[in-house]
Amino acid sequence: MQLFIGNKNYSSWSLRAWLMLAKSGVNFSEVKLILDTPEFYKRLESVTPALKVPTLIDNDIAVWDSLAICEYINEAYMSGTGWPSEQLMRAKARALACEMHSGFNGVRNEMPMNIRATRYVELSEQAKKDIARIEQIWSEQVQTYTQQGEWLFGQWSIVDAMFAPVALRFKTYGITLNQDASRYMKTVLNCSDLQCWIADALKETDIVAIDEAGQERES
Repeated sequence: MQLFIGNKNYSSWSLRAWLMLAKSGVNFSEVKLILDTPEFYKRLESVTPALKVPTLIDNDIAVWDSLAICEYINEAYMSGTGWPSEQLMRAKARALACEMHSGFNGVRNEMPMNIRATRYVELSEQAKKDIARIEQIWSEQVQTYTQQGEWLFGQWSIVDAMFAPVALRFKTYGITLNQDASRYMKTVLNCSDLQCWIADALKETDIVAIDEAGQERES
């Protein structure tokens, strides 16, 4: 099994799929490509028609898009345990994962993932609304499931993979959250698998200019 990913410092979608594989325990190898280079697209020509990362190759099966990869791993290797077991919880978890997958464009566009950086950006009203909604999601889930565990539905699930890059963004750009949302963010950032990804990202030296947003701020 191979997972094609981009730079660990910048590629938020790659991180989501990578976390899913790391949590599943399956054996896989990384194929890291440098974003925004001719070599990136040339290498992917024989891998995925979308020419995007992440892409998963499992024998003769190719899966692209982070959420699709998460669903594939969940079905093929995790017997469905990547989602909460209870139907109502599972329905909400899927809704929240899809909300993250298709929305929050203000945060996505104005606060690119940049693990090595400590930055300040002047946020638009849309980005502020996105942050408020994410804070609401995190705090409500923590309040509801705190007795069952530290993740959004108590135990780790795909929805936590979907929101992991947001926690990294909030750290980079110094976003202040309420107590419950901050508690969840701390859980994400302290995750041992995510710490492995962060350690690799900090070793990278490639610069993707389009993702170098904002001005330096004191940490």
